[in-house]
Amino acid sequence: MLEFDHDTLGQRVRFASGKAAENLHSEVTRFGASAVMVIAAEAERDIATKVCRGLDPALVYTDVAPHVPVEKAEEARAAATEHRIDLLVCIGGGSTTGLAKAIALTSGLPIIAVPTTYAGSEATNVWGLTEAARKTTGVDTRVLPTTVIYDAELLVTLPAELSVASGLNALAHSIDSMWAPRTDPINQAFAVEAIRALKGGLQVIKADPRDSRGHERCLYGAYLSAVAFTSAGSGLHHKICHVLGGTYNLPHAQTHAVLLPHVLAYNAPAAPEAAERIASAFGTTSAVDGLTALGRILDAPTALRNYGLRESDLDEAADLTTPVAPPSNPRPVTKESLANLLHNAWAGVPPTSKEN
Repeated sequence: MLEFDHDTLGQRVRFASGKAAENLHSEVTRFGASAVMVIAAEAERDIATKVCRGLDPALVYTDVAPHVPVEKAEEARAAATEHRIDLLVCIGGGSTTGLAKAIALTSGLPIIAVPTTYAGSEATNVWGLTEAARKTTGVDTRVLPTTVIYDAELLVTLPAELSVASGLNALAHSIDSMWAPRTDPINQAFAVEAIRALKGGLQVIKADPRDSRGHERCLYGAYLSAVAFTSAGSGLHHKICHVLGGTYNLPHAQTHAVLLPHVLAYNAPAAPEAAERIASAFGTTSAVDGLTALGRILDAPTALRNYGLRESDLDEAADLTTPVAPPSNPRPVTKESLANLLHNAWAGVPPTSKEN
């Protein structure tokens, strides 16, 4: 018999291609904001200018860094206070959204998020900060963006390799949600639908990076993935990635893309029902084979050594990850099993359904 508890987070989603500026203006008006802080990395300045057409921000803030270093968060908080900001608008990927969340965490300011990648942070109440090479994460309703504005046209200039890595990061939210600590039938259903959408959308983008139909499907899948993830909680995959990202400053999306097949291969034999549903979403008989086949089509990243992780870091990484591995993980986690998984991911050894 089914028995579970499920919380649904309150958030407004506006999804329409070519209407980001129109929808943002409408939302800012709805809030009645008088001092808007627009957060966008320098690389996103042109997109931010386009999206903010018709607005008069009190502050445009571009000092964005991956994994949200604490000192960057403190500087951004001070800037928001100095300019008496009453609404945050973040335009960009996960790092940009993360900085907005860091401000909201201490100020309670509302956030309107306009994603330009498939990071999914815009749909979660999870925050993350990095200090002294250690990443800390937490959950707080204050950091959940009040409104998310999705516009596939903002992603058509995203390089294909970044679209692939970011899309696989979104896929990681789905797959991790299938056995995360608070998983339930509702977020599992979202996750399975997200896998289908992301698989199809990423293949369209790989064939033509400027095809907005692929980006629409991926944005839809990324949103569903993030909703599933924030409900189910952080599973083994995300615990490993948080350690690697915070400690070794590895690129977020690529790290997720490399590790996902290995964590799936590790857990799938111990979670046959979840693995079967993942496989069905891929249209294959094996979850691992389905993800691996998609990775080949997409030319997905395969080795952590290509992103700055040294072989000499692996033992420490296993030490740091073992204590934070979820006790509810389908398969017991030991330092030895993690060390083997990390070595395979570092070296680019193809995962198998019998990875241990």
